[in-house]
Amino acid sequence: MPVLSVLTAAHAGRGPLLAAAGESLAAQQLPIGWRLEWVVQEDGPSPHLAEVLGQFPFARLGTNNGQLGIAMTRNLALTRVSGELVHVLDSDDLLLPGALATALAAFERHPEIHWVAAQADDLMPDGARVPYPLAFRTGYVRAGEINTFTAEHDEPPISCAGLTARTATLRALGGYAANPCSEDVALFTAMAELTPGWITPEITWLIRQHERRTTRGEGWRRLRAASVAMVHQRLAAQRSVGLRLGAAQPQGGL
Repeated sequence: MPVLSVLTAAHAGRGPLLAAAGESLAAQQLPIGWRLEWVVQEDGPSPHLAEVLGQFPFARLGTNNGQLGIAMTRNLALTRVSGELVHVLDSDDLLLPGALATALAAFERHPEIHWVAAQADDLMPDGARVPYPLAFRTGYVRAGEINTFTAEHDEPPISCAGLTARTATLRALGGYAANPCSEDVALFTAMAELTPGWITPEITWLIRQHERRTTRGEGWRRLRAASVAMVHQRLAAQRSVGLRLGAAQPQGGL
């Protein structure tokens, strides 16, 4: 039975939000024959999330037992993934009904792709949903095509926090970059340069806006420029040396 792994990095302060994320996962309807696993990695010296995750039988918790940061936390979670595909879900975000099935359908229709990017609405503190325009067209994206935009801006035109990708591709590219922030952008930029993907026209998840979001922290803002430089340097280096990946080799139900 093919497995879809959902990867979440979390810390002790995210308990109630993580529970809500888990409830949105529990409500997903996967295509017949697919099984879901939720691979959660808890950052911090004193783990507290076991009780939260105990209510979700499809959840598998790993603990850092130290403060390692989001990039290393995500990479440790990636070592525990058993599925051929990985969907990224931040601990404070929510999936809408049909989100995972939408991503899987894109892989079924286009077995040559390596990644699927989904659209999101912002979820405001008062519960309102606020849409925002996508800066790139939806549908099939050829290798390297989306990075024409990325090379001219601080980030790609999609949110990397809602990505579904082939596990083997993520591992082949070394997992999440050891950047102080934008570690997922660096990984996606490398992957999108080398492989084709798909951007869904459907809104499939919600980005929860709140004051404790990682991107609102002082450290994230202070190191943002250096992290953007790392992303651009990685992309320029890939293009300079002419790196290439072979075609995807689907397994199981893909």
